[in-house]
Parts: sequence; C-alpha cells; structure tokens
Amino acid sequence: MGKFDNKVVVITGASSGIGLAAAREFAREGASIVLAARSADKLKQTFCELSHKGQEAGRFLAVPTDVTNEDDCKRLIENTITKFGKIDVLVNNAGISMRAMFKDLDLSVIKRLMDVNFWGTVYCTKYALPYLLESKGTVVGVISIAGFKGLPGRTGYSASKFAIYGFLDTLRVEHLKDGLNVLIFAPGFTASNVRFSALTADGTPQGSTPRAEEKMMTAEAVAQKLTKAVHKRKSQVILTPIGKTTVWLNKFFPRLVDKLEYAYMAKEDNSPFK
Repeated sequence: MGKFDNKVVVITGASSGIGLAAAREFAREGASIVLAARSADKLKQTFCELSHKGQEAGRFLAVPTDVTNEDDCKRLIENTITKFGKIDVLVNNAGISMRAMFKDLDLSVIKRLMDVNFWGTVYCTKYALPYLLESKGTVVGVISIAGFKGLPGRTGYSASKFAIYGFLDTLRVEHLKDGLNVLIFAPGFTASNVRFSALTADGTPQGSTPRAEEKMMTAEAVAQKLTKAVHKRKSQVILTPIGKTTVWLNKFFPRLVDKLEYAYMAKEDNSPFK
C-alpha cells in the first residue's frame, strides 16, 4: 500500500527537475498523477515513462499547460476533474529564474518571472481550491530560500517567491478551520535545469549554470522530502543546512547575513557583481 493510494496529485512544471522527480515519487506511492507543463513533447515522454513502469496508463493524465495563461490553468483543473473527479494535492512547481543586476535589467524579465512563478501559482490554486476544500487536501507552493531572503542578482526571482509565500501563508489562515493544508516548500540549490534556462538582463536564457550542479541536492532527494511533507501535512519545509542556517540567522543577524550572502553569491562564475 502506497502513502497516496487513491489520491489525485496535480503537478505543474512536471516535465523536468523537481516536478518530474515529484511525479515519479508520488506515482511510486500509488497516486494518480496529472502532469502539466508547456512542452507537449516532454509531457508525452514523461507520460510514457510512468505508464510503462508497470503502472496503469489510466492513472496518468498529461495536460499541456502554460501557467501564465489563466484559461490554460482553468482547463488543467477541468480536465483533471473530468478524468478523476477530484483533486487531493496541487503542487505549484512551475517556475523560472534569472540572474542580473536590477540596474541592468529589462523590466520585462521581472514581469515574466511574476507571470510564471506567482500568477501561475495563483491561477492554478484558484481553480483547484473548491476541489481541495472538498477533499481537505493540500496545496503546495515550491518556493526557495530566495522566498525568505533576497538573493543578489535575482530581484525578480526573489520577488516572485516572496509573493508566493505571502499568498499561500494568507490562504492558510483564511482556511484554518476548513481542513485545507497549505505547504510552503523551500528547497535550497537543487541540481536541475533551472539555472540553464535562467533569464539574463535582456531576457535571453543564460544557457549554462554558474554553479557546481554535482554538489547540489538532487531533484530525486527533494521529491522524497516533498512527498513526505505532504503526507505528514506539514505547513513549511526548508531544505539543506545552508538554507536552514540562512533563514534562522536572518531573523537575528540580518546585516551579517547580507554580507555573508553577498560574498557567497559573488563567487559564482561570471557573477554580475563582485
């Protein structure tokens, strides 16, 4: 018996990274999975992978979804209900990053990050909420340590993650007596393609990672932590020692953390600041 037998889990950004790893992990624990991402081809590959691992294809649904499009998000939820009749978990994972100094940044980059990261979470949560309230389910927002402490060179990214935190934290309080669980899930640096596709000052992807990916937490390890947190109905999870230390220290020594963080991030290859 899996931890999520007879549960329906919707995951955005499910074609790669944490989203893909989470889909595999929830499926392994018995859940029916709704896969959402922009790329129909990648979704098809993921659908085939999951359904070919001894699973029943009927447990999976792939819905090409651009989370910046409200109608797409509404259709994602409608298709889920049509096939499965309910939603137990919504994992708002779709997201993009950036790396540039604000003084050099085209403002369209921040708008793009807010559209994907923040508004994508809002749209999907809005349309899934009635069904999550009915099932007394869980809505998850995958944020970052950048949602607790601003990261230099990532103004748009931090702003979007702070916004998600505020939105979901308020939603939790609004439904405190309704049985809804709200999980704010903050991985640290995770090995994924997010840094390869991160936007630069003019909005083009940087195409490479400035960090040692092999030294980071794997997406699979993050997904295991995520499914465990959902199962235990936790309200907040912060991963990695450096992430936990940063958040704790910032409560008491914010100016010290400013200096430590600046020095740490300045060590990146081709850092936009020194």
